[in-house]
Amino acid sequence: MAQIRPKDDRPLDGARNMYYIYLLKSLKNNKSYVGFTTKNPKVKLGEHNKGSNSFTRNNSPWELVYYEELTCEFCARKREQFFKTGVGKRLRKIIIENS
Repeated sequence: MAQIRPKDDRPLDGARNMYYIYLLKSLKNNKSYVGFTTKNPKVKLGEHNKGSNSFTRNNSPWELVYYEELTCEFCARKREQFFKTGVGKRLRKIIIENS
């Protein structure tokens, strides 16, 4: 499992909130899922494997293959959006194929 945290990703106001973008891979059918959370991605994995939403419930079990840790919520949400675009989907496919 890969983790990336940009070197310049520092809180501006001294806050210590962490935001995570994570990629899950279905062990059932190789589908992928991109998520945003303030929880530890391993905790979110457990929630998804217990059926926290209809997509993950219907495609479980899941494996955590990648996550990024950021201190900027805006940046994290933009990164999540990126992984749902054409270029981001291609990158997501490469990450999952090499996990």
